[in-house]
Amino acid sequence: MAGSTQSDVPPPNVDLDNEQFWAAANNRQLRIGQCAKCQKPFFYPRHFCPFCLSADVGWALASGKARIYSYTVMRRVGKPYVLAYVQLDEGPAMMTNIVECDFDSLRIGQVVEVVYVASTNGSLVPMFRPVDRHA
Repeated sequence: MAGSTQSDVPPPNVDLDNEQFWAAANNRQLRIGQCAKCQKPFFYPRHFCPFCLSADVGWALASGKARIYSYTVMRRVGKPYVLAYVQLDEGPAMMTNIVECDFDSLRIGQVVEVVYVASTNGSLVPMFRPVDRHA
């Protein structure tokens, strides 16, 4: 692809708890856990509900919309980046990176949407970008 650069995003560490999450990400889908017993959504991927401890859990398709809950700009590194917690519209919080924006214009509560960034091995990693990148 013309104009593309080599990614510096490390590949995901796939294990039994999160393999379905990463498979969905490679299909540009954001999936979160959903308990069949108490009906509560959760994130990070695991084989039991963190609320009621039921093992009857599945995967729900998330909208990919969220709000910035907290963030920090990592500037004392070779390539600055934003590490953030976002609150998904479905409820759970997710640690992620905020990309495709002016770091100095970010704010708590800002609406963000999921984007998929290729890692060094080509696997897609969900990250977020501001919906209104010109605000």
